[in-house]
Amino acid sequence: MNVRIAIAAAVTMVVSAFGLHATAQERAGDDPTMKPLYLYTLSAEATQDAYDEALAVACLQGLVNREAPAVYLTSPRNKRPAYWLDVLSEEDRWLAGRPRETIADLDALVQLAGDRLKGAVIWDPAVPATVNVATTIAGIRDGVALSPEFADRYLEAWGLPVIDDLRGRFTGAETGSAKNDAYRWAIREYLAKGLCGSRFIFLYEDAWEQRENGGVGYVVTRDWAVYNRGFVYDLSPWGDETPKDDPDQPLGTDLATYTLILEELLKQTAGEHMTEVAGFFNFRKYSNMPGYPSSHEPVPTEWETVYLISPYNCYQNTVAGDCFNQSLHSQAPIGPLKQRRVAPTKPLENKTYLCFLMADYDSATPLYDFLPNHWADPKRGEIPLVWGINPNLTDTYPDVIAYFYETASENDVIQSDASAAGYMNPNRVRPEYLPLFVRHNQHYYDLADQTIAPMVLDWDEPTDAVKDAFTQFAPDGFATIVMDLHNTGGKHPEPHVWKGMPVTVLHNDICNYPGPEASAAAIHRIASAAEPGQPAFHFFRVVWVGPSAIIDTVDALRELDPELDFQVVDPYTFFRLFREHHETR
Repeated sequence: MNVRIAIAAAVTMVVSAFGLHATAQERAGDDPTMKPLYLYTLSAEATQDAYDEALAVACLQGLVNREAPAVYLTSPRNKRPAYWLDVLSEEDRWLAGRPRETIADLDALVQLAGDRLKGAVIWDPAVPATVNVATTIAGIRDGVALSPEFADRYLEAWGLPVIDDLRGRFTGAETGSAKNDAYRWAIREYLAKGLCGSRFIFLYEDAWEQRENGGVGYVVTRDWAVYNRGFVYDLSPWGDETPKDDPDQPLGTDLATYTLILEELLKQTAGEHMTEVAGFFNFRKYSNMPGYPSSHEPVPTEWETVYLISPYNCYQNTVAGDCFNQSLHSQAPIGPLKQRRVAPTKPLENKTYLCFLMADYDSATPLYDFLPNHWADPKRGEIPLVWGINPNLTDTYPDVIAYFYETASENDVIQSDASAAGYMNPNRVRPEYLPLFVRHNQHYYDLADQTIAPMVLDWDEPTDAVKDAFTQFAPDGFATIVMDLHNTGGKHPEPHVWKGMPVTVLHNDICNYPGPEASAAAIHRIASAAEPGQPAFHFFRVVWVGPSAIIDTVDALRELDPELDFQVVDPYTFFRLFREHHETR
């Protein structure tokens, strides 16, 4: 992410997605009724009512879509849902030819839900965290989360019983924090009893500030939480200061509750599978932002979150706001994705080899919302680039990822982003769970036809055990960014080959792209420091820019130093030549 730390021309991507390109007629053979796609358009207003509507709609969507991919939301405030509906309805794609019906209002959506909807959960605006608790309950007990105002407005007409009413229940009597009382109760009543799904938990910002402002970024996502019967929370990873939304809580209470969630998850999963933490910490509550002079900046807060969750077999899908219709997209049929590799014919020469990672599509929002803009760059395909898309996102947006594979040029290669199949710190994975870590990554790497880990984020160089693990699913290359934010002596690895796997550093000097001239100067500074008379290999991360920016940078580098003999190559060629050079030294 921009606030985060923050190949040869014959490489061609092709996709083999079972069912993705089945024609409407073929699908009609399986389903003669061709059930309608029900379209619901959210309010265009940024109001409290719009927040309440989006919450109710998302819960209902998650319930209905459990049975089949049926309800699709659009919004006048966000163009992406309509964009992806158009793309995925094109000829031969999985929504092509499907009839559509408009859902006019909440009443009609409740009618569509029918007996799948068992009742309502009323949350307490006096304790913003209860919107997350209500969402958790709605998913588990087949309900709809309602504000008190919406309960007064709709419950009688809908004839729904109240599953639970959270108003006035949480006062801080247990922990000194009403927010944490709510989550501790939900842990005991739902998570600890094994009632929540354990493959996903949801770090979604609660109603603090957002309801008043009509912000629905982490409201429209709740169909995915309900669909998965997931535990939803919003807590700080820091134990040394109180959060902005709850300044009077006893110091460390948020972190203690966070740890209780993770410990309970580890009991539930018992090392059988890993857990995705979908969503991101709230910048305004938990890191140094205007109005909250925290001692912790946003990037360290992100890293602390991942540091905290990694020993519990959790990995993060960080930014997930404004990600519509995940309960529908996730059901798109998909088979193994394929990447065609160029034959290894390029010989090793005494020159500087450059490779560029178009980075930070490791989470849902960048994949869903940002990448289409950069993918549409008219110069895409002119030079070899590697795009960092985490393969575990096939759980959420398989059709979106398949689209990028299908439309990739001969010079576009897709490999994982932070840190493999999900953002975690591999050095923090407990030794007894490294076999699980390998199985998890092997599954997604095989599905996405990936063999390189180009951006492993950690606090120190990889241990031998971690390198052994990566050789089993990323044998063609390992590059890392190390940030020792706890000041424990962490360092980057020296470039080397470990049991056939190239290991090197991913340069972060131009990650936020300061422009072509400044980027060229940074690359030149690194390249000029290389050992003379030897091939040199430099891998650079660049966040959320299009290919034109890289082409402009390469042109600026040539202008800056016409004598520098360099070549931009694909990652397969980069790491193959790297291996050849380092194995013969």
